[in-house]
Amino acid sequence: MKKMLGELTFKLSGWSYEVDQSVLEKKQVIIGFEHTSMMDAVLSLAIFQIHDIKIHTLIKKELFKGPLKPILEKIGGIPVDRKSNKDIVSQMVDLFQSNEEFNLVIAPEATRAERGQARKPIRTGFWHIAKAAGVPIVLMYANSKTKQGGIFGKIYPTDLDQDLAEIKRLYKQHTGLDIVIPEAKNS
Repeated sequence: MKKMLGELTFKLSGWSYEVDQSVLEKKQVIIGFEHTSMMDAVLSLAIFQIHDIKIHTLIKKELFKGPLKPILEKIGGIPVDRKSNKDIVSQMVDLFQSNEEFNLVIAPEATRAERGQARKPIRTGFWHIAKAAGVPIVLMYANSKTKQGGIFGKIYPTDLDQDLAEIKRLYKQHTGLDIVIPEAKNS
């Protein structure tokens, strides 16, 4: 049923998708570019439903109240206390270590720009989580111009600057999307 609903979402939206199953593992941080609208989130959820991938995503804890709480929990929301003494990276490493399978999905901040403004470099928390947890970073995309999306590659984090350059190259090569990365710190 979930698979049919996911496929119907793509059919009705006019989008297509491709998923390279060989890049998926039992534990991974999945990042997604380009985040241009809420439709990206809907289509991402549809892909995960079609391929029976249980996901988790970070959501500020203040939203886990009232009738929204069970909905956020059902879609894999993880309440994050930004004021906690324990940093988010450590919290996520604990979750990776305590689960046999764990897929953390992140749309890194700065994946979209306000109309007419240049994009800012992406935030790198996803890399720090993957590196500390010892899991790969899986690359997902949504290209609103071509109405195509999917999962297409992965890297194993080793060196921040080199890995960001490789992520940028892979996105450009596979999707045509040009993400902005922070300037290298090693130069």
